[in-house]
Amino acid sequence: MNVRRRLIPVVAAAGALAALSACSTDSAAVGDTGRFDVVASFYPMAFLAEQIGGDHVSVTSLTEPGQEPHDLEISAQQTARLQESDAVLYLKNLQPSVDDAVAQSEVRTKIDASSLTSLEKHGNEVGGHAAEHDDHADDELNGLDPHIWLDPVRYAQVAEGVGKAFEKADPDHAADYKANTAALVKKLGALNTQFETGLENTGTKVFITTHAAFGYLAERYGLTEEAINGLDPESEPSADRVKDLEKMAKADGVTTVFYETLVSDKTAKTIASDAGLKTDVLDPIEGITKKSRGKDYFAVQEANLKALQSALGAK
Repeated sequence: MNVRRRLIPVVAAAGALAALSACSTDSAAVGDTGRFDVVASFYPMAFLAEQIGGDHVSVTSLTEPGQEPHDLEISAQQTARLQESDAVLYLKNLQPSVDDAVAQSEVRTKIDASSLTSLEKHGNEVGGHAAEHDDHADDELNGLDPHIWLDPVRYAQVAEGVGKAFEKADPDHAADYKANTAALVKKLGALNTQFETGLENTGTKVFITTHAAFGYLAERYGLTEEAINGLDPESEPSADRVKDLEKMAKADGVTTVFYETLVSDKTAKTIASDAGLKTDVLDPIEGITKKSRGKDYFAVQEANLKALQSALGAK
């Protein structure tokens, strides 16, 4: 993640705030919906808001379907939309331009998902042990892995916190938010059980991915993720890293190199070809597109489970 992603032009932000008085009658404004208006930073946050809020909320995502969330540079129009919302739901340290816009906004309810569960330091290799982390990861995201939504247990913890925040901010519908949160947490518990039983007996516990997004999932289910890149999905691996991965694949019986839908699959396919391995999709669910193996979080997670079972030789 380069420096440009860390910055939001101050002039653009100030312009957006100044434009609010001139555009306050715009019918497209978020605050005119008559419902509890929530701005979410990207898909996993928007999904939570929709599931918990139900018919009482209007949810707008700052990240468009198919857009790589790490690359988002928030626009002046989006900053204005954020200002008019009742609540913002985001994940601090994943999208620096969002962090800056939230900090500058006067939104009454600011919900940082990273504060609702525990975050850990992950690097290229993540498993059910103390994970190693590298200087690159430290530089980009303070060493803390933001991909908490891929672990159903942590995602459920976030859901509970979001539900409580909605109850407090919109007390007229608190009972519904509470019920919706409980239903969502129950579904996430069932998903956790699916992963536990589905990955309990496998031929290998090691899998290779292009992007170190699955560290929490790996730790939860006793697996080891070996990532070609670090936490930044677009960084390039060193030649030594590629050689190490090829050796490791042979030693640990790895059959598959996983890639994701929102970034290029070129590196994964090159490494797989050189090492005589297959390729498949393991989706970090940062957005839902036509290429996604499912229409929502649960469907894509179930597809991820099947892909892991196949690659790891589930028995």
